[in-house]
Amino acid sequence: MSTVLIADQHPVIAESIKYILETNDFINVIGQVATGNELFKYLENRAPDVLMIEIDLPQLNGIHALRQIKQQYPHIKILVFSCHPEEMYALSAIKAGAAGYISKTNSADIVYKAIKQVARGGIYLNDEITQKLNSGISNGQSQISRFKKLSSRETEVLNLLSTGKRNKDIAEALNINEKTVSTYKARLLKKLEADSVAELITQSRLLQISPVV
Repeated sequence: MSTVLIADQHPVIAESIKYILETNDFINVIGQVATGNELFKYLENRAPDVLMIEIDLPQLNGIHALRQIKQQYPHIKILVFSCHPEEMYALSAIKAGAAGYISKTNSADIVYKAIKQVARGGIYLNDEITQKLNSGISNGQSQISRFKKLSSRETEVLNLLSTGKRNKDIAEALNINEKTVSTYKARLLKKLEADSVAELITQSRLLQISPVV
């Protein structure tokens, strides 16, 4: 069962999401917060498997805050659940550290699917955004397909690498030794068909993703 924390400033929306999610045995909603301050205070005491967050949360620096959350809590999978159009914000959210982005207009089935995908270490985007990422990528499997085959731990190592963390920093963040980090890096190079760590980091940003704004 995956634990989920809901971060949304609208009580009716937050309660509705909680009600919908709790009808699924796979999900355990462990809390709700309505501001950035409440979110970070909550995370100091308990970290969920998945954080469902609205990027317009008060007292939070919008999409920039996603990177901060991932740096402080690398184990948390972030799923942005927003009223903003996916085509405008989804790619920037992924680059900033989110593992998925869904619109509040999506059905409950899509929400369930997204949470399951993110909780197991995958990336969730709608078909249109996925097609955009896959366009221009030839020779073998698409990048998204490769990412979906990464384990949860490999995804965590990749996320930390993309933020500029060294092996020692990654080892400390994930409570593993540096030799194990090197092993994960070697696996990532092979799975993502990258020739260097620099290329690996570039791929981790999903190539055609626009700059965070």
